[in-house]
Amino acid sequence: MEDVLWYLLASSRGGETRARILQAIDDQPRNANQLAEELGYDYTTIRHHLDVLTDDNVLKQTGDGYGDIYLPTDQARHNWDTVMEITEQVLPEES
Repeated sequence: MEDVLWYLLASSRGGETRARILQAIDDQPRNANQLAEELGYDYTTIRHHLDVLTDDNVLKQTGDGYGDIYLPTDQARHNWDTVMEITEQVLPEES
């Protein structure tokens, strides 16, 4: 899982966006629309990155379809220190 996290967050295009998504979900689980509004990205961009993170077993969806909430998988939670380490490296510090 660590290799997957490093690839998804630090080595591939969109890694910074995915790191921001994980940071926001760590603060509070959210749906795609809430993430788009909070992070200032287009909804389709957020959906793309959520699909990538879900396909790679980093996030899971919960709900009845519309407005599903995204949560870290157990496997991702087990490696959350790695997620935070990568996030600190790839996201510029906010002043």
